[in-house]
Amino acid sequence: MAVAILAFSALPVLAQEPKPDCKNPITQMEMTYCEEQELDAADKILNAEYQKARKAMKTWDADAEGNFKGAEDALVKAQRAWIAYRDAQCASYGFQARGGTMEPMLIYGCQAELTRKRTEELKDLIEAMGN
Repeated sequence: MAVAILAFSALPVLAQEPKPDCKNPITQMEMTYCEEQELDAADKILNAEYQKARKAMKTWDADAEGNFKGAEDALVKAQRAWIAYRDAQCASYGFQARGGTMEPMLIYGCQAELTRKRTEELKDLIEAMGN
């Protein structure tokens, strides 16, 4: 019981810790946190571009006839496959530090980089579709 009280009494202190300076992370925990923040930011941008791409593909499908329809379905299928690829690729990249404190940082960094590349691919697709 005393251990539980001590553990819960430390929670307010932990919640008050400042966020790391991601321009100059020092500890491994800070570096991992900052890579996770990079992934979150890249993912938000990707999701916005993906929605634009889906809209462009829907417009294509609305104007197309017969065998020329299916652009949106093709994009959704590609995006799902890309997510599986990104996650598997980055999991394998993380094996450089398997079981160590660097592993999550490596995975987040890899995912952020591939997400930024995919965002550029979606932008190119939107442009190619005439939007």
